[in-house]
Amino acid sequence: MKLTLANLNSIHDVARQFVEAIGNHTLVAFYGEMGAGKTTFIKAVCNELGVIDTVNSPTFSIVNDYATADGRHIYHFDFYRLKSPQEALDFGIEEYFASGSLCLMEWPEEIGTLLPDDALKVTITVGADGNRNIQF
Repeated sequence: MKLTLANLNSIHDVARQFVEAIGNHTLVAFYGEMGAGKTTFIKAVCNELGVIDTVNSPTFSIVNDYATADGRHIYHFDFYRLKSPQEALDFGIEEYFASGSLCLMEWPEEIGTLLPDDALKVTITVGADGNRNIQF
């Protein structure tokens, strides 16, 4: 499926479509160049899912745990600063993945083969027209 984000004014509509489309997937891996809009889009997705916490990039913390109004947890990962997949194992990535909670991951390529095969792979690219193309 492909969604197009023409401007930030439509980000919540596109995030809503994305949430409806991903169904019961709990592992969602976001690929894209630096500046493609991964974090911005994840913030909008979290908003649509009812997150009551402040959503920001977990660049330095590696993972942020957000609570929703109905008591669910959403985990937001940024693996950009990992030096090796072993670091992900050291902080318990497998427990997060097995939790059944939604795991939204930026820079999943940094964890290599630890990314489960059933993870939904999402690629965000910037078109020549400046639109963000979200393909999954």
